[in-house]
Amino acid sequence: MSNYEHTREEVKNYIIARVPLVVIDTSERARAEKLLRSIAAELSIDISYYTDAKQVRSLSKPGVSVNVDRDPLPYVAGEFSHKRRATFALGDCRKTGEDSYYTRELLNTVYLAKESLGTLILITPDSIWPRLARFGMLVRLDLPDLQERKQQIAAFVKDHKSRFRIEWTEPDIEYAAAVLSGFSEVQVNNILSSTLVEHEGLQRRDLSNLANQKSRLYAAVPSIHPVQVSEDLTVSGLRRLKEWLEDKRKIFFAPEETLRARDLEPPRAILLLGVPGCGKSLSAKMVASVWRLPLFRFDLGTVYDKYVGESEKKMNDALQFLDNVSPCVVWVDEIEKALSVSDGGNDVGRRVLGQFLFWMQESRSRVFLVATANDIASLPPELFRKGRFSELFFVDLPNRSERREVLCQYCGKALHWIPEPRELDELAGICEGFSYADIEYAVKGLAERLLLDPDTRVDADTLAECFDKQIPYSKTNAETLRALRAWGADRAIHASGSQEVHST
Repeated sequence: MSNYEHTREEVKNYIIARVPLVVIDTSERARAEKLLRSIAAELSIDISYYTDAKQVRSLSKPGVSVNVDRDPLPYVAGEFSHKRRATFALGDCRKTGEDSYYTRELLNTVYLAKESLGTLILITPDSIWPRLARFGMLVRLDLPDLQERKQQIAAFVKDHKSRFRIEWTEPDIEYAAAVLSGFSEVQVNNILSSTLVEHEGLQRRDLSNLANQKSRLYAAVPSIHPVQVSEDLTVSGLRRLKEWLEDKRKIFFAPEETLRARDLEPPRAILLLGVPGCGKSLSAKMVASVWRLPLFRFDLGTVYDKYVGESEKKMNDALQFLDNVSPCVVWVDEIEKALSVSDGGNDVGRRVLGQFLFWMQESRSRVFLVATANDIASLPPELFRKGRFSELFFVDLPNRSERREVLCQYCGKALHWIPEPRELDELAGICEGFSYADIEYAVKGLAERLLLDPDTRVDADTLAECFDKQIPYSKTNAETLRALRAWGADRAIHASGSQEVHST
């Protein structure tokens, strides 16, 4: 049963039981109004409903309204004094969480409702004054769940299919419903309508833009930055990591009820450990691109503040922002630098780390975290507890086939030239021990020379000379490389699926 239907049943039962006060906790007043109208029709009762704009009107008798000069409480009190079993709903409430003249008048009105077997319904997202809350029942009307969003989007597609070009199929509607979590009914409708008008229909390519709307809904926090991902992003190598992501993508977007039936949860995070310059950071962009989700970079170091309590508040604000904009991909680069502040007896650092780890373990929102690390020894051991990271991957220097692949990619883009197969094999051997960044630097160095001097020769021999002049990572950081490989050999999955022994 959806949250809407569950809430509707609760409110209906409270009205039948003549509970004097029912509080519907929601910011979606129109949705609560729709809920009450359906209850009035089912029970064949009249529910009077007040809003500042339209004053008092009947939810079961269209056209019947009363002007109460924007002060409904005397009118409501009169209704409960003169009628038995009356039901009245306030769509616009003043501050309900504190002791004030308004809440005391509400309390008096609830007393009258209790005596006349009536029910007063408050629609508000605010807290309720404790003395008032003792008389009532609280129900929460959450934002539309996945099933409700699917039904809403499917109905929208059906209504507009005859006049506009609609390419969305059932899987596309399911994807859109997953991406648009956290939106109200009105917001979902606004996004679909604006997309429909802008593109004169709903194209499949519009799906990737839906999630980008979310970052505009919530106030940004200084530690989180949206990252633009190129539509033609290409990542070479990392075969096993790509296969893992393709499998987990299906689980990440699976309906909640499907996962719950097998006691499963969506994948939460991956930790990429290994050699600098070998695609760890680029992998975060790859996940966002393949999964068609917005990407945010979380700068953990900036949440720390010198004022008492501010660090914890900033971390809480950041995590709440991520929950709000889910589903999304979050990238934490060089996570060991941000979390190392928790060492050395730093109480604030430990508390902030605790907040982050608890969120990783317990958050139910569909946020997929991609964390990268170079210095494994600096990572706190509690980070590796099962349930926080779905998998650990070790990213090594590219093997021969990956070097061939990345040479084709960089030479094609930067030099507008791709070596012949035999030349590719020779070049891949020459740049053994090079990181992806080393290879890119050499190829783009030749591209710069070509830009300055169009007569520069572009061939395998010239590029080989560029490699010969460069000292690769495996030689400049031989000791670090050995330590990284020793750690990753038995504790992480090799991201490429195969490891090549390099001479150092």
